[in-house]
Amino acid sequence: MTTPDVGEHVSPGARHYRAWIGATQTYDIFSHMQFSLMTLLGMRQEHTLLDIGCGSLRAGKLFIVYLLPERYFGIEPEQWLVEDGIEREIGRELVAMKKPRFLFESDFSCTKFGEKFDFVIAQSIFSHASVAQIRRCLSEVSKCLKAESIFAASFVEGDADYDGDAWVYPDTIRYRASTMERLAAEAGLACRRVEWFHIGGQAWFLFHLPGAAPNVESLATLNQIAPLRVEMTHYKMRSDRLERIEKNPLFRIAARVKRLLRRR
Repeated sequence: MTTPDVGEHVSPGARHYRAWIGATQTYDIFSHMQFSLMTLLGMRQEHTLLDIGCGSLRAGKLFIVYLLPERYFGIEPEQWLVEDGIEREIGRELVAMKKPRFLFESDFSCTKFGEKFDFVIAQSIFSHASVAQIRRCLSEVSKCLKAESIFAASFVEGDADYDGDAWVYPDTIRYRASTMERLAAEAGLACRRVEWFHIGGQAWFLFHLPGAAPNVESLATLNQIAPLRVEMTHYKMRSDRLERIEKNPLFRIAARVKRLLRRR
């Protein structure tokens, strides 16, 4: 396993295993954002999870470690991204132990796994997809859900819908919430908004089979944690101040003295 160079700041969209899927500086924040969401929604280690657009295993590296063997499934059109993620984020030994399954497809053909999933996530997939692609994704996922399954997906909400027929990347596109509700209904799914932090400002919707509403207690917990948006902003301000303090020559001298004393 090659240790990732977390200091690499490559432009989003560049052919780099981290940059291809977004800003390298926020790679790990996106990991924890997704992992926390799914566990708060009730995902436990014995459940199965389908990660749509798993990329370089930004969130997969946490899911794979947490879930029991053969419980993680990833679908991704760019095979090199997954291979780089394995080599630079989790290692071949973990893959051999946890046995995740991958499908390298661009048409959301998750039915090819032949599985019914407890949880499904598509983070920032609908923010690049056309209506036809979203319709296809929802249709495929609807066939892979159990009665109590939850499909969490994010998108950029706007006052108008993207009307193109092609995947847009690295730019994002917008959709109205009512459009997502309509597409869900067409696929035989119910959906509802959930208040959960997204570092890119996207909206989170939960899709599920009709008559099998998501866990009410989980949703209540998420709504209580919604103020995390404010806390994250506050944390960023504190981090900026901390960075200025750490650059102060007096702070550096004090830190060096502290290290020297520890060696004694």
